[in-house]
Amino acid sequence: MPDPLDPPFPDPGDRSARAASLRSRAAVHAGDRDAWLAIFAEDAVVADPVGVSPLDPSGQGHRGAEARAAFWDTIIAPNPVRMDLWHSNAGGNEVANVMTITTTFPDGSAAEVDVVAVYEVGDDGLVRSLKAFWEFDQLRMVPAPT
Repeated sequence: MPDPLDPPFPDPGDRSARAASLRSRAAVHAGDRDAWLAIFAEDAVVADPVGVSPLDPSGQGHRGAEARAAFWDTIIAPNPVRMDLWHSNAGGNEVANVMTITTTFPDGSAAEVDVVAVYEVGDDGLVRSLKAFWEFDQLRMVPAPT
């Protein structure tokens, strides 16, 4: 398997959807809650995964600053998350990133899932919508190293 992409961190003035997605990825890797929350417009919605799931019983996504902060606190913050980027395809004010997301648990075991994440930004470069397409039945559990 080829190595994942490792694009450079975007310039501060880059308002593209790809730049926003890379800022999101960097914030998640660094565990930087404030940086992650700062990439979103006030009324932005995070649907991760898209549709009804144990992470979003209503299937409406996490809309607004308070809901996105709660998503970070309960889903992203508890364990280290790595986002291996395989492809990134941009068009207009959107980008679709194909990646593998790995969450590592305290015992060294991990959960992996393949994701297509679609980011949509406004003219200001802030994310209006983040839709992560993945399915719970496709989660792969990786045992802790022995």
